[in-house]
This record gives sequence, C-alpha cells and structure tokens, in this order.
Amino acid sequence: MLYDIELRITQLYVASAAGARQVARLMPRTMPDEQDVVLAKLDVSPFPDERYERPDFFGNLVTEVAYKAAQEKIEFHLHARVRRLAKPPTLLPSPGPIALAAEMAKVRSLAADSPHHFLAPSPRVPVVTQLVDYSRTVIARARPTLEAVEAIGLALHRDLAFDPKATKVDTPMADAFAARHGVCQDFTHIMIGALRSLGVPAGYVSGFLRTIPPEGQERLQGADAMHAWVRAWCGPELGWVEYDPTNACFAGTDHVVIARGRDYTDVAPVKGVLRTAGMQAADHAVDVVEVDG
Repeated sequence: MLYDIELRITQLYVASAAGARQVARLMPRTMPDEQDVVLAKLDVSPFPDERYERPDFFGNLVTEVAYKAAQEKIEFHLHARVRRLAKPPTLLPSPGPIALAAEMAKVRSLAADSPHHFLAPSPRVPVVTQLVDYSRTVIARARPTLEAVEAIGLALHRDLAFDPKATKVDTPMADAFAARHGVCQDFTHIMIGALRSLGVPAGYVSGFLRTIPPEGQERLQGADAMHAWVRAWCGPELGWVEYDPTNACFAGTDHVVIARGRDYTDVAPVKGVLRTAGMQAADHAVDVVEVDG
C-alpha cells in the first residue's frame, strides 16, 4: 500500500516561550521488507536557530531544534510518501513460555532489536499487581507465544473501553487499567505490561493508522490520528510481531511506523524544554491518503 501522509502539530503558548529546545520523532522509518519511505520532509516554523538530525539508539529518526528568541507558536509539518509492505502469513512456530525464556537466555546481543531491552519495567510501564493477576487469568494455561499475544490483545479489547476524554498523555498506566478505559496509548502500555508479566518481551510502536470511512461516506480530512500499538518478541524463528489492541488485530498495511521503543517515553512525537509563565496547548491533524501505484 502506498500512502501520502501529512501531519501538522501546532504548539501554542499563552506567554511567549523562551529558550525552547524540542526533540521530534515524526519521520517515518525505512524498514527492509516492511516499509519503504519514498520521500519525507519535516518543516519547522518559525525557522529554528539550530537544527540537527540523528538516529537514536532504537534507530528512530530524531529532529532536534532550538530557538534563542521567545516564541508564541511552534509548528511541525510533515509531508511523506510511504509504501507499507504486506507480510505473508507466517507458518513459523513460536515457543511456549518456558521455551521462550530459554531462547532469550541464548540471545547475547544488546543491539537495539534485542529482546532483553523489552522485558524489564520501563518509565511508563511499571509492574502493576492487578495487571499481573489479570494476565495470568487470561492465559490460564501454557500456549505458544504468538497465541498468547493475540489472546491478551483480544481480552483487553473486550474489557477496556476506548474513550478519548478519559485520560491524558501523562495518565499512569495503572489508573487507565483500573478504570478500564483510555486511548490507544493506554491500550498499548497496558498490553505491554501484561505481556512482560508473562515473560514476553514487548515494546511500543508509534505511527499512523489509515482510517477507512463507512461505505458510501466520504473520508473526513484530518480524521486520521497518530496511533500506537504493541511489538512482541515471539522467539528467534518468528521474531517480532506487531499487534494493535485498540482494534483487536495484528498490525498490517494500514499501520505506518514512525518509531519503536520500550514505551511512549522513547517515542514521544515532540518533547523538550522551554521557559514560560503561562499555559500551553497543542493541536495535531493527520491525513493518510492511499495513492494508486
């Protein structure tokens, strides 16, 4: 699938913000056999005094900008064309929990893709006793890892309500799970915590989701949004698989990857520091349009 993507993130400051330094992870990733970035351009307005591009530890593309003068508004505007490649159905086996632990012990690499980085608690995914108990209830018997991933995702989709007004970007995962509602970020963090409690390495994927309108209705401009889903390690043969608990499906050609990490902390679209005395607000709009070709 070939997509044209446009993203606009606008940050507004009631009182002018001085000394702003922002780090953005907004550029789609090129991934062999998964995703090709045909072109991508990130404009930042006003034009920054400093700008650097670099990959981070996990291979995500980072854009860092800084301003010396005070700013009332900073805007990030992405234009990209991305081809998302379909993966054939897998016939490779995935081990059960005991075998998975044994396979992990054989992995000596600490490269970015090593499962060892994705099993311990991380800043946004602590150990939550209630979630551990819930996960063990869902997976009441030993089963292959891939089957366990899907079972957890389906259970969360069943038991959690999607509610865009229920949580904020900094709402603790434990609170969202206790209330049984949230947005894709919450679904993803909760599923990561559930899988890790079962001994399955799991991480966070940020990206775009192509939305398909109901038959006979026109697609709404700006209807697409930044999205999040889960990446889980299912053993050395099958490797990493991606699952979207918000929509109860394995990630496919409708999912365009921007960044991968342990949790939202590693892949936040924009974060940074600034000096200001007032409130600030952010707004974003995304369009993901299928292109013939």
